Amino acid sequence: MSEIFKKITLDLNDAIKAKNSERVLTLRSIVSQKKDKEIELRISDQKEVLDVDIISILNKMMKQRKESIEMYEKGGRADLIEKEKFEIKVIEDFLPEQMSDDEINQACKNAISESNAQSIKDMGKVMQILKNNYLGKMDFAKAGKILKEKLQG
Repeated sequence: MSEIFKKITLDLNDAIKAKNSERVLTLRSIVSQKKDKEIELRISDQKEVLDVDIISILNKMMKQRKESIEMYEKGGRADLIEKEKFEIKVIEDFLPEQMSDDEINQACKNAISESNAQSIKDMGKVMQILKNNYLGKMDFAKAGKILKEKLQG
């Protein structure tokens, strides 16, 4: 079993005992996403959900909540914004520490030189290197912007 998922399961049990219903809802949502991933994997060679898969699930959930916050801000729904922000905090508890902007910038430089990228056409190769090395730790939207600047110039 994934180490991250073990932590999620323990935290879920603690939240249930503490009657922290908001946290329980968010954690159960993560468990549900993991079960969906298990079903998806039944047809592939990979039989169990790994930490990489859990990180991917958590990142997807974070992205969904950030998009919801943007929509709620446009709609003036402060009550729902707070709920989404709470869920983001719960999800962040299980993600590896995120890289700073300077660290992302340096990683992009290293990946460009490692892949011998010359132009924007090589961006896919560079992103693949970054994803292989920094999945769950890097904001790939920021990395994409940095790569575009470096590969166009």
